Amino acid sequence: QVQLVESGGGLVQAGGSLRLSCAASGRTFSTYAMGWFRQAPGKEREFVAGISWSGSNTKYADSVKGRFTISRDNAENTVYLQMNNLKPEDTAVYYCAVDLVYPIRSSRVDYWGQGTQVTVSS
Repeated sequence: QVQLVESGGGLVQAGGSLRLSCAASGRTFSTYAMGWFRQAPGKEREFVAGISWSGSNTKYADSVKGRFTISRDNAENTVYLQMNNLKPEDTAVYYCAVDLVYPIRSSRVDYWGQGTQVTVSS
């Protein structure tokens, strides 16, 4: 059974940092693209960042470029999202996702995590 388990969310003040982790189990995702999406209250789920299977290609939403960094460790079957200079508008539930093809697209995601809450206070 495939599972994606996110961790690292929490409450942080504006300007602070958090590092999200997503550990995959049940199969190896070293040949899959992985990524992060987020959903704020009353809004649709949106793309945040994606990374190719090798880690050599990354893509970011314009709203997080220069502040967030996605990385992965295929040996650990884990993807990370380092979030710096957080803003109140980054408040959302963050979801890990796996897609067979890069760049990752929500309509094509094969597996979703359960989500982790990130709250940024002003």
